[in-house]
Amino acid sequence: MKPSVVGLTAGIAVGAGVAVLSRGATLVPWPSRVRAAFPVVLGGMVGASAGLKVGIGASLARAAAGKGPGPVTTVAPILIGAGVAAGTAAAVAYGRDVLLARMAEEGRGLDPGFATPPLAETVSGSALSVVSVAELGREGARFVGTATTAADVRAVTGLEQVKAPVRVFVGVDAAQTVEQRVGLAMAELRRTGAFDRSALLVQAPAGSGYANATPVDVLEILTLGDCAAVAIGYGLLPSFLSLGKVAVAARTQRLLLEAIRDEVSIRHAAPRILLYGESLGAKVQEAAVPAGPLDLDGYGVAAALWVGTPGGRDADVFHALCAAESITVDRPEQIPADLPSPRPRVWFLEHDGDPVVRFRPALLLNRPAWLPTDGTRGRNIPASMTWMPGITWAQAMVDTFFATNIKPGDFQSLGHDYRADLGAVVTAAYDLPIDAPTAGRLDERLRSIEVDRAARISAPA
Repeated sequence: MKPSVVGLTAGIAVGAGVAVLSRGATLVPWPSRVRAAFPVVLGGMVGASAGLKVGIGASLARAAAGKGPGPVTTVAPILIGAGVAAGTAAAVAYGRDVLLARMAEEGRGLDPGFATPPLAETVSGSALSVVSVAELGREGARFVGTATTAADVRAVTGLEQVKAPVRVFVGVDAAQTVEQRVGLAMAELRRTGAFDRSALLVQAPAGSGYANATPVDVLEILTLGDCAAVAIGYGLLPSFLSLGKVAVAARTQRLLLEAIRDEVSIRHAAPRILLYGESLGAKVQEAAVPAGPLDLDGYGVAAALWVGTPGGRDADVFHALCAAESITVDRPEQIPADLPSPRPRVWFLEHDGDPVVRFRPALLLNRPAWLPTDGTRGRNIPASMTWMPGITWAQAMVDTFFATNIKPGDFQSLGHDYRADLGAVVTAAYDLPIDAPTAGRLDERLRSIEVDRAARISAPA
C-alpha cells in the first residue's frame, strides 16, 4: 500500500475518533457554532498530524528498503511545508502586532461617560489630582468615576456617609517606570488623606487595567465611606495577552506595599491594609507576596481576598503555603457560621467549575483532582464530564474564552463570573459589620450600581 494511502487512512481513523470523543460535556456553555465546529477542528488537526507522521514513517521505511523514492524526494515536501509555515507565521506575527497596537489604543481611549474629570477631590483624575483623567486610561477612569455616594450608603445601611471615599488609580501611561507610578500613587494617597481612613484596600488590576469596583463598593458602603482604595496599571491588553507582564506587575505591587508600610510606620494611627486581586490580578498579587503569611506580616496586611486565580503549579504551591491561615470557598454558603479564632487572613474564592482556575498544562496528560474516577463532581461541573488525554485540555482551553458571560445587573455565580458571591465573601473576608437584612439591601444596591455603571460606559458621545 502506498505511504500516502496509509497516512490518509490512519489520519481519518484517528481524527474521527477524536471528533467523537470531543463532543462531551464542558465546564461552561459555548456558542452553538463553536460547539459544532470544535470536534471537526480538533479531529482534523489531530488526524492530519497523525496521518502525516504515519505517511512519512511509511515512506522512509520504503525508501530504506529500496522500494520507494530516495531521501531527497521524501524530505523535499517536508522542507517546502516548513517554508510555507515559516512565511505564514511571519504574516501572523505582523498581523498580531497591528492588532495589539489597536487594542492598546482602545485601552487608552475614554468612554464619553467617563471622559470628564471627576468632581470629587478624593479621587484620581480630579482637578487637584497629580494624574489627569486622560492618564488613567479607559479602565482607570471607570474605576475612579464610580465611587459610591451618600445615597448608596443610606440605601443599604440606613446611616449617613461619614466621609467621601478615596479612590486612587495610576494608569500605565502616567509615568515611564514602575518607581514613578508608585510615587504618583503615594502622592495621591497622601493628598486624599487615605492614611487617615479606617481601611486601605490595595487592588492588583487585570492586564487591561481593569480593577473590579464591586469589592470596593462593598467596602465603601459598609464603612460609611471611611476607606480608601488604590490600584496601579501595568498594561492595556486583556489578561490572556498580558501573562508576560506578571513579573513587572508583581514588582509594582511589592514596591507599593513597601511604600505603604513605610508611610504607616511613621504615623500614630494607621488604616487596616487589605488586599484584593481577581483573575490575573490575583496571580499578580500572590506573586508579589511569595512567602505568603510571612510577607503579609512584613507588609502589615490584615486580610487578603484572591478571586478566580488562574490555575497552575504556582497557584497550588501558594495555596499550600497559606493553608494554616486560609479558607477556600466556591460560594458564600460554604462560609462557616462560626469562623475559627483568629479568623482566616487569606481568602480564596474559586468556583469548582471555573475553567480559568482549572486550566493548566498538566491537564494535557494527567487526570486532575476535580475529575476523579469515582464520579464525584464539584458544583457546576457536569456529572458526565470525564478526563481524556489531550481532549479535556483542549476543551478547558476553549472554556476559558467563554468563562465570563456578563449581563449588567444579572449577577451569576458561574464559571469566571463571581459577582453574585462578592457581597457576602468580601464582607466576611474583611470582617465588615453586617446583618441579614443589610446583606439583602447590599446585594440589591450592588446590582443597581453595576447597571448604572454600564449605562455610562455605553452612553453615546
